[in-house]
Amino acid sequence: MREDGKIDYVEFPGGGLPEVKRFYGDAFGWSFQDYGPTYVAFQGAGLDGGFQGGAEEAAARPMVVLFAHDLEAMLGRVRAAGGVITRSIFTFPGGRRFHFRDPSGNELGVWSET
Repeated sequence: MREDGKIDYVEFPGGGLPEVKRFYGDAFGWSFQDYGPTYVAFQGAGLDGGFQGGAEEAAARPMVVLFAHDLEAMLGRVRAAGGVITRSIFTFPGGRRFHFRDPSGNELGVWSET
């Protein structure tokens, strides 16, 4: 069961998705689910995640994504603790998410199911 504030997903910049899928599938046996032309999720890696191939949507570095049952409440907690919101709540297939920067400059995401 998913829990608030726990690491739930990791997202990598993707570049060429066919090559990325081939590499990780061949090297590690991961499986994939395409979500449009610029995003692919992976399974079988010990922690679910995905590759963002869209240049304007991809983070510059891998992004750890935490889970929240109540996304608005978690956004408020992040702000109250001093986090800087770098991307307001947005929707994607299967959920909603926001991004924030912690005091060390790390950017993370928080997501919730729809």
